[in-house]
Amino acid sequence: MESDVRTEVEELCSFAGRLAGTDAERRASNQVAGRLRDGGRRVDVESTYVQPQWAVVHLLHCAIAAIGSMIAGIAPVVGFTLVLFAATSAYLDLSARHYVLRRLLFRRASQNVYARATGGPEGGPRVLLVANVDSPRTGAVYNAGAQRLLAAALRRFPIVASPTRLWFWSIALLLPPIGARMAGLDADWLAALQLPQTLILIVACFGLGEIALSPASPGANVNASGVAAVLAAAGRLDADPPHALAVDVALCGAGETTMQGMRAFVRAHRKRLREEETVVIALEAVGRGDPRFAVSMGPAVTVPMDRELVSLSEAVALASEDDAVLPFRTGATSAAYVAAAYKLRAMAITCREEGSPLPDGHHTRRDVPAAVDPAAIERAATFTEQLVRLLDRDLSRSATGAASAGATAAA
Repeated sequence: MESDVRTEVEELCSFAGRLAGTDAERRASNQVAGRLRDGGRRVDVESTYVQPQWAVVHLLHCAIAAIGSMIAGIAPVVGFTLVLFAATSAYLDLSARHYVLRRLLFRRASQNVYARATGGPEGGPRVLLVANVDSPRTGAVYNAGAQRLLAAALRRFPIVASPTRLWFWSIALLLPPIGARMAGLDADWLAALQLPQTLILIVACFGLGEIALSPASPGANVNASGVAAVLAAAGRLDADPPHALAVDVALCGAGETTMQGMRAFVRAHRKRLREEETVVIALEAVGRGDPRFAVSMGPAVTVPMDRELVSLSEAVALASEDDAVLPFRTGATSAAYVAAAYKLRAMAITCREEGSPLPDGHHTRRDVPAAVDPAAIERAATFTEQLVRLLDRDLSRSATGAASAGATAAA
């Protein structure tokens, strides 16, 4: 019901300033945990520690690389070492594998809400529906003018790009010219090769610093809408459980800090979430527009989503006879990206308005419940439910086929 998802969004946004590691985030997580318990699920609220100052972390990456570039002319070995360190630390951080610079910053307590399935098989294949509870910071780089420039750039260049990719690859592309200096080559054109990247990194430092000092967004679309869609889809699947797989729910904290909550969750449940039997479906920013399913994503390098899930998503889109349901590629991150980085089968679902690379009001104070379209959340929840049921049907057929083959062999 549209009124139900709107209520979920409004109640979650009532916890103002629910940044990662805050008391507001904790209270919001406890509320959604109560919702899941009321639905009959077994729920654990798992505490974890995160370093939520992602903007400061990446500001340091950009600053170290910019300093390395500027001193490379007089101390190429030192400059190369600084840039290499910044590139390595940034890549490991963005890929959700290891934290280097981030470990130097303060920690805050966060929490993940894990609700196990009440129906379906106890063991074996399972689907994990994921969304993050916290809200993001605002910042000048997210205002309407900056977003129009981003949209124009994405239309002009036939590559998957994002602001994060721009500064990360600016660091990486400093290594060849500085490496040439280390090899003894000293030419004016090397400085010309370094200049664009260095300027980009300096601008990125100012942008990231401004984000770090900005207040929280209300977070209605990003990502109260995702939480509402997960709850709606899980409720429908609980009412008529799949036959061949279990459906779990993970509503994570610290999602808007490069998905630290999801990273902590996957690392804590490695034994339960077996690679060959776990499917992760992440929902984010589903409050406006039509459903989109990810083909690939990644803030540093592109990581493809699971091929079978992409094929099943295409089948659901065709069956719906809705031309507005389309695939997308993005240079952003999500819980699905983190799951894929840890070798789990993953798919990300979002909603977009036509011609818009980002949701309206993304990371701004305009991201309020009144700006969210409940019908869009319902469409995303329906798409998710249909994807799970199609996956369940395929697993049921595979199990039946295997059983028949075994019986024939035994005879």
